[in-house]
Amino acid sequence: MTDKVKIKIFSDYVCPFCLLAEGPIEEATKDLYVDIEWMPFELRPHPHPTLRPEDEYLPAIWSRAVYPMARQLGVDITLPTVSPQPYTHLAFEGYQYAAAHDKGTEYTHRMFQAFFQEDQDLGNPDVLQALAAEIGLDAPDFRKALDNRTYREKHQDALREAEAHQIQSVPTILVGNTRIEGVPTPYDLRKAILDAQAEQAIAFGTACSVDGC
Repeated sequence: MTDKVKIKIFSDYVCPFCLLAEGPIEEATKDLYVDIEWMPFELRPHPHPTLRPEDEYLPAIWSRAVYPMARQLGVDITLPTVSPQPYTHLAFEGYQYAAAHDKGTEYTHRMFQAFFQEDQDLGNPDVLQALAAEIGLDAPDFRKALDNRTYREKHQDALREAEAHQIQSVPTILVGNTRIEGVPTPYDLRKAILDAQAEQAIAFGTACSVDGC
């Protein structure tokens, strides 16, 4: 058997389209041999100011694009009232802790859920600690890692990878040689995975190519 198809999903916890992408990703990858890695991309890194829900931009984009797509996908999502929106570097350092304990995907889902469905402030370490505990992580150890910035460099390495891939918007999904920007359709993502799977099979000598066996 060939290796799992690697899927890298670049996202930010304050991006509603990243939450909306979860369903199509889950549908596209069911029963396939894949390894999903959520990668960080800070839309507005410190010290750049973050957005405020009381200003015109956020309500307008949500009304025009977020809410219609959410209704189409059947996803419960609400523009958070946290103002200004939180910086996400600390939450992403928490992700690195979770990933090191094999709970990266669970952590990512909980972050999206907490911000867009529960209006929780992901910039607050107390909130992050409580959410980590909910998914079964060691809360005191998690908090110690946040306070000590244990995973800061690991997070910076991941941001440098986003820069190397010239990520400019999220979600951006990389599957083999395919790049999908925005919320994917299950069909397009599944096709990209199967194409990558076929390429890997040929590379490992477990399939015939058009040039013969």
